[in-house]
Amino acid sequence: MNSYDIIRRPVLTEKSYAGIPAKTYTFEVAKSANKVEIKRAIEEIFGVKVEHITTATVKGKLRRQGRSQGYTPDWKKATVRLTADSKAIEFFESLS
Repeated sequence: MNSYDIIRRPVLTEKSYAGIPAKTYTFEVAKSANKVEIKRAIEEIFGVKVEHITTATVKGKLRRQGRSQGYTPDWKKATVRLTADSKAIEFFESLS
């Protein structure tokens, strides 16, 4: 699995915006990826140094349309904290 398959998209929420000044970023990642693979992918794609990673599996929500119902898919979230001497990720610079 290459780095671009592991990192799916950034998660842009109010809580994730609060972490940008502290160099903490949130991404949706592949469900099968572990912390070592996520760290390697972030460092390769963005050219930064990762200090710490936490992961969480987010359960799908119940959605209804008329009388039929179902769940959205589960997904994995990774919160990445960069080292103090690392440069910031450029994509998030324009958001803060």
